[in-house]
Amino acid sequence: MQKVSDILKKFISDEDKYISREFQKYGYELAKDLDDLDNRSLYIKLAKEVPRGLLESARNFVSDAYNVKSKAKLFMWKLAQLRKVGGKK
Repeated sequence: MQKVSDILKKFISDEDKYISREFQKYGYELAKDLDDLDNRSLYIKLAKEVPRGLLESARNFVSDAYNVKSKAKLFMWKLAQLRKVGGKK
């Protein structure tokens, strides 16, 4: 968990002017990390509905991967895999 003051320090008024919730910021940052800003609304929706632990696990998996053609595809594959495993427990 981050303090609200830490989040506000990172707030860039020109870039973040349409962001009003924390999950929107997280989804936007996720899309930027995956080089998939065209589908940022998808990542914002995922940030709102999917548990953050699953998203972070998939994000870390992609960041640790070497020589990836499509970070977004790898992220979605890993997220689907994590959701299947989470559903079986």
